[in-house]
Amino acid sequence: MSGLTVSQLARAAGVGSETVRHYEEIGLLPKAVRGGNGYRHFPAEAQQRMGFIKRAKSLGFGLPEIITLLDLSDRRQTDSATDMILLQQAAALKMEEIEARIRDLEQIRAGLRQLINRCPGAGSLADCPILNALSGLQTMPVEELKACHACPSC
Repeated sequence: MSGLTVSQLARAAGVGSETVRHYEEIGLLPKAVRGGNGYRHFPAEAQQRMGFIKRAKSLGFGLPEIITLLDLSDRRQTDSATDMILLQQAAALKMEEIEARIRDLEQIRAGLRQLINRCPGAGSLADCPILNALSGLQTMPVEELKACHACPSC
């Protein structure tokens, strides 16, 4: 029987065998054909599909979104302005989500920076601004940043 076994496909794609099985189970990969030895065999095209999935994941797309992207990719031979608009909208929405996450991470970074700057690096742990903020005994810098509305990242 020709094709790639689960382990061969996983190795070629740089993922674990369980990932390949999961992707097959949820429909990201076509159902493999079982050989006489019971091993699953995927067509060679499955490696390209795994590459598509990995690249989409690296851009922040989740598995439900990737299912839609793969469906559109499978229909790429058809000329559809509607499909092109859907793809553009999906990419634009993903970019907006990423930009929002970046803003959130910038706020977290600023909050951590404030905690680090408040910490004297010596003295009693009872007076530690980092522990007190985490314990809720004082306001977390991130909460202060979100409340201030003065900085560009708020």
